[in-house]
Amino acid sequence: MKKQDPISFIENSFVSIKDYLTPVETTADKMVITAEFIHVLEQETKNMLSLCAILNRDDDFVRSINAELNTNSANSLLLKAEHFFISDLITAYQKNENKETALSRFVLAYYYDALRNNQFADAKGIVALNNLISSEEFFAHLNKIKKENIYSSINNSKSHYFTLSTLVNKEDKRLSIASNHIQTFLKFAFNLDFSDAIALDRFLEFDPKKVENKNRSVLPDNDTLEKVMKELNELIGLENVKKDIAELINLLEVQKKRSKKGLKNIEISLHTVFLGPPGTGKTTVARLLSRIFKHLGFLSKGQLCETDREGLIAGYVGQTAAKVDKIIAQSIGGVLFIDEAYALTQNSFGNDYGAEAVSILLKRMEDQRDDLAVVVAGYTEPMKIFIESNPGLNSRFNRYFSFKHFSPDELFQIFEKFCKDSDFIISQTAQEKLVDTFEMLYAKRDEGFGNARVVRNLFEKCVQNQANRIIKLKRITPEVLKALTEEDVPEPKETEERVYFSREEEK
Repeated sequence: MKKQDPISFIENSFVSIKDYLTPVETTADKMVITAEFIHVLEQETKNMLSLCAILNRDDDFVRSINAELNTNSANSLLLKAEHFFISDLITAYQKNENKETALSRFVLAYYYDALRNNQFADAKGIVALNNLISSEEFFAHLNKIKKENIYSSINNSKSHYFTLSTLVNKEDKRLSIASNHIQTFLKFAFNLDFSDAIALDRFLEFDPKKVENKNRSVLPDNDTLEKVMKELNELIGLENVKKDIAELINLLEVQKKRSKKGLKNIEISLHTVFLGPPGTGKTTVARLLSRIFKHLGFLSKGQLCETDREGLIAGYVGQTAAKVDKIIAQSIGGVLFIDEAYALTQNSFGNDYGAEAVSILLKRMEDQRDDLAVVVAGYTEPMKIFIESNPGLNSRFNRYFSFKHFSPDELFQIFEKFCKDSDFIISQTAQEKLVDTFEMLYAKRDEGFGNARVVRNLFEKCVQNQANRIIKLKRITPEVLKALTEEDVPEPKETEERVYFSREEEK
């Protein structure tokens, strides 16, 4: 007889449990818990413990779910699946707390004792149990359980479903099992029925689509390599980067052809270093690169996940590993983009966990090298020091893309694109004033010059000036609304002072 795997066994167990939903008998003065209901609760909570045991053996899950936790709400040790399940059940319970009964209080207390203490009420003590659930002592005990066993998420939400959100992020097949357990708990406690998972999510106010990392991109519909390359080639400037990407694509294409012919290939690392100042398109290029790798068959999904030092490092023992594992889990199949990566090892505040983050990152890059690309980005000199600070970094990152400052002409082209995208037309005199501005800014550029970000800020200032000018007019036509005039463009010296204000203040 074929042995049934644990997941299938747990899934099948829900059928038998739901056939026994006759938990109580009602008398004139109180609700009486039946022995049958005790047995059903025991079976269900044991199944939950079986799922918890499976999840606890998954180190990636344990680290990922702990990364959801507000570290101020627990000690520094990693918590287990049981802890989070109890928190999730209390969160779901509180949504219907205005309908709380002696039965619902008993159900929550039973789940707590079973999941946290591995204790199961004895069906032989039915009379004592029925007396207990109506006592003030029991009520006080339950309130303490609810208060001490609900956790806050990293965004300080106390209505966070840790188990569900972690399994959604990991695209884990055990999500439906965890969801069924919460559904069964609500049936036991409040006799609530849900037609499907969507109805349960609606009740819980849990939206799986919003669980995704906010910095995680999704591929466009009907995406192709030709579309990606068209977008890349339409970017202003970046000629050397475009050339480097074209050469990389040629290499990857030939590698594929060699593999099809049964020939040996050299090992190619997709991990890449982006060097250069801010506002030069590094994030945009990383997003395009993830799609290129996907279409060439070197990554399975092609999404981009963005993070930085804050997204990887925590202030408590064990939490840094959890945060790194969480973002890695979200990035598998695509590109993990780490901006200002040198900040991981630049510590101005005494001991922290930057070195730990780098160590874990290197291991995960090796473990997931067949379906993960990591792109680290930042200023040129600090990034070189960062890569050379660790032999592991030096060996895994052997591809470098150099992003240069945009020229005055390219800065003007970027401004023109902002205008085109927003239905504005620049007058000839305004164009001349803008050219003077960009030449002055370029001449005084330093490593921190913001390039396209500076252009965007100037564009928004021009739009504001235009609004202040035309609001006084009695008749505002579409032509007036579209026109940016010389009057709307700040004086070059004024823009220069605004851009370099911080540097002058430091001097």
